[in-house]
Amino acid sequence: MLPPFPEGWYLVATRESIERHKLIEKTWLGEEIVAWADEDGRVCVADAICPHLGSHMGPTVGGLVRDGCLVCPFHGFTFNTSGRCVATPNAPAPKAARLKVYETAEILGMVFAWWGLGGRPAPWHLPDEPSAGAQWSSLRSVTMRFRGHPQETTENSVDVEHLEYTHGYENVEPAGPLAIDGAYLKSTFDFKSVRRVAGLIDFGSDVSAVTHVHGLGYSYVEIHEKSIGMDARLWVLATPVDGEFINLTLVTQAHEIRRPGRFIAGLGFLPTRLRHRVMSHILLKEEKRYVEQDVVIWERKRFRSPPRLCRADGPIGKYRLYCRQFYSEVR
Repeated sequence: MLPPFPEGWYLVATRESIERHKLIEKTWLGEEIVAWADEDGRVCVADAICPHLGSHMGPTVGGLVRDGCLVCPFHGFTFNTSGRCVATPNAPAPKAARLKVYETAEILGMVFAWWGLGGRPAPWHLPDEPSAGAQWSSLRSVTMRFRGHPQETTENSVDVEHLEYTHGYENVEPAGPLAIDGAYLKSTFDFKSVRRVAGLIDFGSDVSAVTHVHGLGYSYVEIHEKSIGMDARLWVLATPVDGEFINLTLVTQAHEIRRPGRFIAGLGFLPTRLRHRVMSHILLKEEKRYVEQDVVIWERKRFRSPPRLCRADGPIGKYRLYCRQFYSEVR
């Protein structure tokens, strides 16, 4: 059995959802956490349990944010985004009352937090966020919850054989060697696939994909569709919930397509300002369909160590060695 919570950076929520709901709560890597933003926009991800007398401080219990601080529903202890208790209703704030606060990172409005083995601080960080702007569509996302493990889902980034056998891709070929540098792994491959538009017409795609893996909770794929001339992005974000289930969030973004190489497949019949928005939606729908094919397998899959590999399995063995750094027993 794999340990359920590998060390790494994991998605918590989007800034938009945090600001819209004021205070959110969730089970995240076996922990009860809350997240909110103060009046200066600083996001805090913290333990949901009050250090005073142990009340849960999520909104379903009555916790709230007042003047940018979290207020406990049990006795009114108030905490700022650094985790420090700054006020109580009838006494000075005790210095010893501090929330456990998680280190955070934000990429294009997606908020991640660091989960360290034994509470250790982050020895590595997520990459800088990619360029944005009007030429890129807004982010589209969908989250699926199922029984699984982030090492198993992330293994898809190097398991090129299953792309053909499970998903029907064609001519899947590595475009370069697997690169590993600490917590970073890079995998590149080319493939062809067929997608159906409007449920009526099949279009072939010729794709180059570069996958950037930063730990087991953050995979970022740069996609270039050659026949259309389209660039797109895909994030695959696996977050353990409770040791049994994971949330797998897919996020897509497409670049503006001014002169599509293929008129119909490139949505040339749409105004330029709409093409990349619609294409991002199509990409998300396709990726969700592929993941649903995998989920059927993941939910019944058992981790095998060592796996009995064949020559066609490529770098799966190297990937398994890469993953060992995220578990305490191999330190």
